[in-house]
Amino acid sequence: MSRTSNRTNGDVIRDFLSVADLLEEPQLAQLYAYITREEEATVQELMDGLDLAQGTAYAYVNRLVDAGVLEVTTDEQPRTYVARDIDLTVTAADGAREYTITPALIDAVGRRATDGDIDTYIDRHGIAGLATALTYTVDRERGEVTHRLMARDLDISALAAEIILQALRPVVNEHFDIEEAGVSVADIEGVDRDIAGDDA
Repeated sequence: MSRTSNRTNGDVIRDFLSVADLLEEPQLAQLYAYITREEEATVQELMDGLDLAQGTAYAYVNRLVDAGVLEVTTDEQPRTYVARDIDLTVTAADGAREYTITPALIDAVGRRATDGDIDTYIDRHGIAGLATALTYTVDRERGEVTHRLMARDLDISALAAEIILQALRPVVNEHFDIEEAGVSVADIEGVDRDIAGDDA
């Protein structure tokens, strides 16, 4: 779902509305991210993989099919579903920043339900802030930035930067090809000591 020059305004609006629920409801985002990871899934596989009740799984799948972000690949039972690619660029409310809604961002939003650090970051900085943090996490994993640089750029504490970078690390490593140049946990063992010095 790219916003491109050959799409009408109505198509862009429909695309945005179709992903709005994914950004507002972590459970829907989790389901979409699961199907994206697995490439296709049946409702039973969603129930097993996400520990969903049958009625809930069917309700979520039907909502996402109606929204146009999931497609049925077979009419035979059990039906198999695939996720449509999402790549929609929006401008933040302040008008100063743009961010792109991608499967990686939706996956990060989905983890909000089980990861308190991501949940807190979204509460404080919104989805646009999470999208920015995701970009910094990609750069961090590639060895191009540090938590201190992110903290300075975004005017947040070094501790907050490190926490969200660590929380988003699994998302980045799942959705992006990262070369071994990135930092490892061993490289940041002294972070707590460094951060304490920064905040003192």
